[in-house]
Amino acid sequence: MADTTLSPDAPATELPATDLPGGQTVTAVKHWSDQLFSFRLTRPASLRFRSGEFVMIGLMGENGRPLLRAYSIASPFWDEELEFYSIKVPDGPLTSRLQNIKIGDQVIVKTKPTGTLILDALLPGKRLFLISTGTGIAPFAALIRDPGVYEAYDQVILTHTCRKKEELAYGFDLVEQTKADPLVGEEATEKLLHYATTTREPSQYEGRITDLMRSGKVYEDLGTPPLTGDDRVMICGSMALNLDVKDICAAVGLDEGSVARPGQFVVEKSFVGDDTRLS
Repeated sequence: MADTTLSPDAPATELPATDLPGGQTVTAVKHWSDQLFSFRLTRPASLRFRSGEFVMIGLMGENGRPLLRAYSIASPFWDEELEFYSIKVPDGPLTSRLQNIKIGDQVIVKTKPTGTLILDALLPGKRLFLISTGTGIAPFAALIRDPGVYEAYDQVILTHTCRKKEELAYGFDLVEQTKADPLVGEEATEKLLHYATTTREPSQYEGRITDLMRSGKVYEDLGTPPLTGDDRVMICGSMALNLDVKDICAAVGLDEGSVARPGQFVVEKSFVGDDTRLS
């Protein structure tokens, strides 16, 4: 993760010459497990985005056409590079190849960002809950490194639910790096809470986050009050998670928002599960 910062109006890193139309150069790759990896790319000079948005990225297909999928940008708006976090789908048309990229390779990046998981889609509130499963943590990786988040909220609660402990590694490293970041580290240390759970093997916290929210255990574990109408929520995960957390939000009187009509919680509808979104 980059330690250097880039103001919103500053020019992004200039691109090297590429052989791939719209291609950006791979600058780093890390395999977190046999199913998960992250990578960093050079940033197109023309790309401006808000933390939490996604873009289309991909590789050239065998038919000579770009094979593209929606990927949340896991780096904040100020980063000089782009970071992405992906699952490996053995038979996936894109990820079966993307998982083999190396430093110096090219990845296509389209420069039209979009998405609902942005601060502008929420009305002002006291606390911000970021609820994720699997690679759904990616947009929140950008948001917890955005100074605007800590200016807008008194507390930020990031939850991440996976099947196994090894799948939580990216989130733990992310939070550690965020709290050490010279730009947001002080605010994150004071305001950011991280709650990671597993559903298929023992860990410090176990169970589906929706069950833990309904029972109140997550709040008890964190020492924080239950969700109320003064809070704001962002959701990114499987369709089942999205629907369940929406019900939990509705039960305390929160209304769904969008970029066009800000509300009290938002859902990333382009993310409908790791396999379908990133295959």
